[in-house]
Amino acid sequence: MTTGRWAQKKHPGRIWQASTVEDTEIGQDYRDAVLPDSRWEKRRFVRCDFTEADLRGLVTRGCTFDECDFTRTDIGESTHNASAFRSCVFRRTVLAEVSWTGCSLLGSSFVDCRLRSIKVRDTDFTLVSLGGADLRRVDLSGLRFREANLVEANLTGARLRDADLHGARLLGADLSGADLRGAKLDAHALVQAKLAGARVDVDTAIAFAAAHGLIIS
Repeated sequence: MTTGRWAQKKHPGRIWQASTVEDTEIGQDYRDAVLPDSRWEKRRFVRCDFTEADLRGLVTRGCTFDECDFTRTDIGESTHNASAFRSCVFRRTVLAEVSWTGCSLLGSSFVDCRLRSIKVRDTDFTLVSLGGADLRRVDLSGLRFREANLVEANLTGARLRDADLHGARLLGADLSGADLRGAKLDAHALVQAKLAGARVDVDTAIAFAAAHGLIIS
């Protein structure tokens, strides 16, 4: 946790201010900041640049990040509770053992991120872009993926029980062996995905069969 007013930079020569007195920071430059084990509560960050910052072990509670850039940021082993990351960019971000509980990731995008060790509960992925993401065997039960981009995502063996996938784009997504029981799905979108060995409930199976033009009698 940062104790002083100023935080260390990876590259010397530029003084960086860790935080301001106000609860909201707009356009703040956090590039290369070294702030491991920081604890932020009820803070708001708008269009802030966290590129290549070291935020390992960060703990947030009730924070909001709007349109922030987390390119190559290390937020491994961080914990987020009731926080929002809206329209943020995660590009090659280190996300090892990250935990999101009761959070919103509305409209954010994940590009070239390793996501298999994330832990997520009661979190909203509405409109999130996860195209091509590797989510094999990740527990995503009960999460909201409304209108999310899951094109070409690898979800083999993933747990999606009771997840809300209405409007999600599933073209080329691999759901082989995934648990889809109780999930809210668009049958026509499922037609575009790979489903070998996926587990579904009776209602989903009937809707899927109908979408394929089968007559059930």
